[in-house]
Amino acid sequence: MRLKTWLAAALASTLLSSAAFAEEINLYSGRHYDGDVQLYEGFQKATGIKVNVIEGKADEMMARIEAEGDASPADVFITADAGNLWRAESKGLLQPVDSETLKTRIPEHYRDPENMWFGFSRRARVIFIAKGAIDPGLVQNYEDLARPELKGKVCMRSGSAIYNLSLLGALIAEWGPEKAEAWAAGVVANLAKPPQGGDSDQIKALAAGECAVTLANTYYFVRFLASDKPEDKAVADKVQAIFPNQSGAGTHVNISGAAVVKYAPNRDGAVKFLEYLASDEAQAYFATGNNEYPVAGGDGGNAALKSLGEFKADPINVSAYGENQPAAQEIMDRVGWK
Repeated sequence: MRLKTWLAAALASTLLSSAAFAEEINLYSGRHYDGDVQLYEGFQKATGIKVNVIEGKADEMMARIEAEGDASPADVFITADAGNLWRAESKGLLQPVDSETLKTRIPEHYRDPENMWFGFSRRARVIFIAKGAIDPGLVQNYEDLARPELKGKVCMRSGSAIYNLSLLGALIAEWGPEKAEAWAAGVVANLAKPPQGGDSDQIKALAAGECAVTLANTYYFVRFLASDKPEDKAVADKVQAIFPNQSGAGTHVNISGAAVVKYAPNRDGAVKFLEYLASDEAQAYFATGNNEYPVAGGDGGNAALKSLGEFKADPINVSAYGENQPAAQEIMDRVGWK
């Protein structure tokens, strides 16, 4: 965990070199993307409110807010995955925000039903295959990852990884727990090796011939696709993305989102920050800075992201990912998805 103000992070910035701020907000961030500095700069430029950033893992940030109690200086909590936002909400760390701007700009299924948190960017969790390793027709749906024909061909990250827990949480909501557990057991039976590494590692494993199919969030693949490094381009050239369940419910989509902390010293400034994240300018930063889909629609002008094509997204409210997270973890443990 490290303390980092925007001023310290951008000493070379002419915007902040001599600026004086009459107001500031403290942002506790579980996101770890360099492109996010564009968001802070844009907000400061638009409002004159300084952004102080404390970064760490999502669980670390929540633990810190919890330990600080009503003396916490945190105004905003921002993190990846609806499951993490649900955790913060369930711990009583957040407060509701009644904002017409947010209600208008953020689709209902990408925000908490009680307006405790809001999604500001989207990432699709899709199937990736090693080109030429298997017939793409075998894996057009999430269900297909449990097919016996794929035995020894599947790579996955840990069953405790929040992205996998959220996907399984969505499947529990749509299929029911019994079918979801049977699916998870089938995936485990098809593993080429024990779960390990992050999403980028799964994509690299495909390119290296270690397995034939995996799941990963789209923005990880777009990083390879848009990279100037020959080794990254070589990985992207060997891998194909498939948007699952296009004839059914649609592809699982998760969010990065933010909320106003329960005891925010500058609540008004915090709400302004959330409203700024919903603006066209900020939505474009999410796309260009980290290859995420804007929640307001489109690709934010990101050519590499656009190259993946249009897809049908599952319209389920993302709050279900968190609500079903305990059940999802229990299933992962029972089926041995470690």
